[in-house]
Amino acid sequence: MSLFESITQSEPTKKMTMDEPVKSLFSTTASKLVGQPINRVDGSLKVSGQAHYSAEIHLDNKAYGVLVGATIAKGQVENIDSSSLDGIPNIIKVVTDPKHFLRNSQQGGLKKAPKQGATKIFYHGQPIAVVIAETFEAATEGANALKVTYKDETDQAALNFNKELSNAHAVDEKKGSDKNYVQGDPEQGLADAEVTLDRFYHTPSQNSSAMEPHATLAHWEDAKLVLYTANQMLASCKQQVMDALDLNKDQVQLIAHYVGGGFGSKLGIAPESIAAAIASKELGRPVLITMTRPQVMEATVRRSNTRQRIAIGCDKDGVIDTLIHDTVSSNLPDEAFFEPTALSTHYLYRGKNRRVNYEMVDMNQVLSGSMRAPGEAVGMIAVECAMDELASQLDIDPIELRRRNEPEKDPSKDIPFSSRQLIACMEKGAEQFGWSQRNAKPASQLEGDWWIGTGMAAAARGNQLQSSEARASLQVDKSKALGVKAVIETDMTDIGTGSYTVFSQVAADLLGLPIDHIEMKLGDSALPPAAGSGGSWGAASAGSGVYLACEQLREMLAEKVGLYPDTIQLDNGQIKQVGKHNLTVVETTKKSSQAFADSTIDKISETTGVSFSENVLEEKSELEKYDFENKESYALADVVADYEEQKLSAKGQIKPGKNGKKYRQSSFGANFAEVAVHKVTGEIRVKRMTGAFAAGRILNHKTATSQCYGGMVFGIGSALMEEVIHDKRDGRLCNHDLAEYHVPVNADVPQLDVILVEEDDPYTNPMHIKGIGETAIAGAAAAIANAVYNAVGVRVYDFPITLDKLLYEMPE
Repeated sequence: MSLFESITQSEPTKKMTMDEPVKSLFSTTASKLVGQPINRVDGSLKVSGQAHYSAEIHLDNKAYGVLVGATIAKGQVENIDSSSLDGIPNIIKVVTDPKHFLRNSQQGGLKKAPKQGATKIFYHGQPIAVVIAETFEAATEGANALKVTYKDETDQAALNFNKELSNAHAVDEKKGSDKNYVQGDPEQGLADAEVTLDRFYHTPSQNSSAMEPHATLAHWEDAKLVLYTANQMLASCKQQVMDALDLNKDQVQLIAHYVGGGFGSKLGIAPESIAAAIASKELGRPVLITMTRPQVMEATVRRSNTRQRIAIGCDKDGVIDTLIHDTVSSNLPDEAFFEPTALSTHYLYRGKNRRVNYEMVDMNQVLSGSMRAPGEAVGMIAVECAMDELASQLDIDPIELRRRNEPEKDPSKDIPFSSRQLIACMEKGAEQFGWSQRNAKPASQLEGDWWIGTGMAAAARGNQLQSSEARASLQVDKSKALGVKAVIETDMTDIGTGSYTVFSQVAADLLGLPIDHIEMKLGDSALPPAAGSGGSWGAASAGSGVYLACEQLREMLAEKVGLYPDTIQLDNGQIKQVGKHNLTVVETTKKSSQAFADSTIDKISETTGVSFSENVLEEKSELEKYDFENKESYALADVVADYEEQKLSAKGQIKPGKNGKKYRQSSFGANFAEVAVHKVTGEIRVKRMTGAFAAGRILNHKTATSQCYGGMVFGIGSALMEEVIHDKRDGRLCNHDLAEYHVPVNADVPQLDVILVEEDDPYTNPMHIKGIGETAIAGAAAAIANAVYNAVGVRVYDFPITLDKLLYEMPE
């Protein structure tokens, strides 16, 4: 540690801004652990019930709360009659706060609290109070019995999307994740095109339906609020809590060691968090609020329904000249989020005339926000179904049509791709799927009572990097076989994606330790802030923080033992020298100056008899301890033991830079599906799916493949069954549980084959990785829809594809 660092007590920090392509240390490490399909390091904890989720945390004297939701879609609360609970045992109190209760959840990444207020009602199910009791059962009984009177204005509510389309208004582009865009003259280009396709597609609202419901256990340590909560992005969620309750950063701590899925619904704070904090403050004891499944669906986040217009103009060979993607989505009044359906439309295919346009309808329905692959998941349904229909219209193979429209650069920004493997994904996927043996003619393959069809669709998901930090420490630990362990700290969360595992691999690989010598600390806002789990940037951003912290440790160790960063090798707890370092001009000058200074000091000492600083002598003696010319390696534990407190630590900090603006970064893929459609009932069964995806370097082939499985399963749900249904008369959510909101179960999911296409992208981050979890869902539903068309010759434009939409158009 330098004198300045010792004075300021700052940790050595390796900082990087991605302004240029960078090399990755993973190509030089000894263990090559990164990429290996190792099992989850937290797997045994989860299957044995030792991984404690928010609702499972025990604190003494804990009380239980159950939220009470509004039973009208619009209006005002006039009175909450707490006396209606007088006869119920174990009731403690009815808590409400007209000013601070959250009207709705917050979007991910924002620093401000969401809309607050529990008096004015904007949607059915909006939380207005919480009943606190000694037991969960008593709180539930009380919440069901609480009498509330309203000024009911449901007759003035906006509950029918189609009827409200005439009131669609412009979106706030500055607060969205995409922007309106016009290039050339799209409408004229469409009119002049030799071949045109112009269609409207409708996708419904959807719910994330994470396995773990939203839950918060709140307690106060004097003036400090501690929340055990289920959030995906702790750093920004902490700021939202601070803003909601007017607290400073030292007064709030969020802990989420394990999160049971999120898919976007837990990106921001939800109503139960602030209600629990307020109730805990009033009672002076811990309060746990766990939302019921209906409450999760009624009062957290939905994916917006959309109406999308896709218009394509091309020549007779299928070369696209014009591409139009117009979208109308919905949200609560005064909310800025809109579904960014055209995120990949900007760069997926060629076309000199282009338009992307967004509008929004205000609805009295639960907040719409990010759900797995916001934008691409439903936007690529429309684009890829349109491309399939265009291919059919032109009598061109769907893969060949896409190949003919492969752009050399991003056609909207005129910038190069950092890497683009779409064609490779289509070719590899087609080969494994057996695409060349398909019957291209619709309704031409009947096996028994089932029509058989195949379809494909491209996949794309933009790659992003967010600012993130992490701390890495090496410390002596005699309980470990190698006598040393690494501790990694960051507030990044693991929502089931494998953060604990892949970050352990990163650290183990760079520090030359076995996996079981890595202690991973995640999910606590007291730790260095990371970008969190969302946007497919979690592993790349938080992982880069871990990578850089470990790289800083390597450099500190290299200096300690007299090596250079490019000649140190950490291998199974040993420090070794590898290769030869080529001195730079600066290093040569510095080395010559140091040699001259040492020689001068020795001569002066001999002549004068004056003894020089012990620090100088100690430093020389320290370096002389490590002689790699005569000894092959030194134990890492012994070197660490020489540090103060037998420990050294460093931080890593990554920031996005010019690469994100100079290059279009995206993961690409292709989904293939085979379906069977019953000739009498119209029932659809997915028989098999193949997905090929390119997402840079893969950190763990097992967890990455699992993420792709999940995305493809999401695609099955989106294509065939998932649909949030609101009653157009009173705004109630009709299918607010997993009995009625259908998601794919084992019987719905066939054999899934995943191909991870090799790719190296030095423009993304120091690990060369990209997001993969949301890439697989993009286009998956479209591949199934296109397979349905190939099976029975019916195009469906209103999703999901339920049997009633096929029944009256089935081939005879």
